[in-house]
Amino acid sequence: MCLGIPGRILDIREESGLRMGTVDFGGVRRYACLAYTPTAAVGTYVIVHVGFAIAEVDEAEAERTLAVLRAMAGAVEAELGEPLPGPTAWGRSARTGSRSAPGTAGPAVRCSERPPDTGGST
Repeated sequence: MCLGIPGRILDIREESGLRMGTVDFGGVRRYACLAYTPTAAVGTYVIVHVGFAIAEVDEAEAERTLAVLRAMAGAVEAELGEPLPGPTAWGRSARTGSRSAPGTAGPAVRCSERPPDTGGST
């Protein structure tokens, strides 16, 4: 199954000439490549698939999608490696800008490693 999960960009930085950032998925934070979303800024909601932000999305759509994904907890846990926290976690941590402890944002992803071509749309 291919699953793109909406998240809010918390920070953006350049690493080896590539746009990278930390994305918050309602309390779960992961490091993602932002090269495919060049206009996304801090606070923008993006759809992330296999460590790559692939599209921008508005906050309302992101919240609706996260609600559906919480109902499909097994699929989200398989993609992120842990379940999404309840809906209140997003509002508190993402909007206050609080950050997780160093090293807890998840594994780094290299933008130069393109996602595999599955031969169809996902």
